[in-house]
Amino acid sequence: MSKMPARQRGFTLIELMTVIVILTIMATVAAPGMQSLIASQRARGAAQDLISDLMRARSEAVKRNKDVMLSPVVDWTGGWIVKTAADAELIGQRNPVGGKIQMTRSPTSITYDSSGRLSGATSTVRFELFDGDNSYRCITVDPSGMPTTKIKACP
Repeated sequence: MSKMPARQRGFTLIELMTVIVILTIMATVAAPGMQSLIASQRARGAAQDLISDLMRARSEAVKRNKDVMLSPVVDWTGGWIVKTAADAELIGQRNPVGGKIQMTRSPTSITYDSSGRLSGATSTVRFELFDGDNSYRCITVDPSGMPTTKIKACP
């Protein structure tokens, strides 16, 4: 009677190296796409933060029956603050947007009056964010004070 050798389990070194090479190639191909996705998501997040604070400033103006201002700390990419216009009472503050996000178009500040409308505005105010790669986001605020966003460059 001859003994049959026991069947071995596991991977050979060649099989393991082949899988590592394939994973390395796939990661190399996917990396540029991931960077673009991350930049786009940062721009989306910054746009949502700005819209949130615009809505907050509008709401606070109506609630307090006072003018409320949204203005940059230094420039808009460095963050912004929400405060009452008359006595500069701080309502909220946003940190810098980070990454390669650029604010390519923006007003010096924006003020809501006690009715929730843009103070002194007769036309639409626009903010334009660029993700540093190839995508723009346009945030428009009409004279009634309502902000909207679109994934494109501002007209």
